[in-house]
Amino acid sequence: MRYRILGTTQALRTDGTLVPVGGARLRALLTVLALRPGRTVPVSLLVDEVWDGDSPADATGALQALVGRLRRALGADAVESVEGGYRLATSGDDIDLHRFERLVGDGMRALADGDPAKATAVLDDALALWCGPALADLPDRTAEAARCETRRLDALRARHTAALALGHAEQSLPELTALCDSHPLDEPLQALRLRALRDAGRAAEALAAYEDVRQLLADRLGSDPGAELRALHAELLRHQDERPAEPRPLGNLRARLTSFVGRDDDIEAIRSDLATARLVTLLGPGGAGKTRLSQEAA
Repeated sequence: MRYRILGTTQALRTDGTLVPVGGARLRALLTVLALRPGRTVPVSLLVDEVWDGDSPADATGALQALVGRLRRALGADAVESVEGGYRLATSGDDIDLHRFERLVGDGMRALADGDPAKATAVLDDALALWCGPALADLPDRTAEAARCETRRLDALRARHTAALALGHAEQSLPELTALCDSHPLDEPLQALRLRALRDAGRAAEALAAYEDVRQLLADRLGSDPGAELRALHAELLRHQDERPAEPRPLGNLRARLTSFVGRDDDIEAIRSDLATARLVTLLGPGGAGKTRLSQEAA
């Protein structure tokens, strides 16, 4: 049997078919047990977690009844009675959360060892395990779910670090931008977005994004960007300074799109008049070519 708690709590047979686990409290009980696979969970903790502090008068009896229902759904041997509590008879790798944790660790080690291709594959497998908000069926899931979400964000950062190392900056930018929008004060994420913009040849956008982050940190936290962002900003500025100057148009005349043939006498007359007057006015009917003539003379 395998269990999912990264999203709605589910039990699956080895062939992948779902085992119905009906009832909110039944799913909450399975979630609490799955968080601690193979370990004894005390009765008092199970009662607190499943009933969220509003335990029934006969809490022990109510829990026994709930465990009986869970055994009927999963099999008699799925939940073991042990001294002081109950235990889910399974290994950590049969729980998606624990498998996720293992894969993230493997992916981060591959990244640290200089193998971004392996890191990408492993971290993709880890992130694919998420089917919704973590521990969705746990009544009071705030603290534990926040820890899971933090770990997921760690995995996403590592995944995009690997992508940039593989030269996939352009592909990473949409998700990185969305992540920065939802976590605007996360400086490591912001640094990854700036690097992706730089690597995609969009250094000017990266500089503008840095300024947005700097202003946001000042407004929200009253602080300056950290060392990583500041170093990246300095690197972007150096890159801008080293770029060859682009040729600038002379004056404010429009670029010529076609050649200009004839009317040499008219141009010579304009030049002659300009030698003696500050203002020369061209007169003629509409469409005669006054604008083009004046531009050519200029």
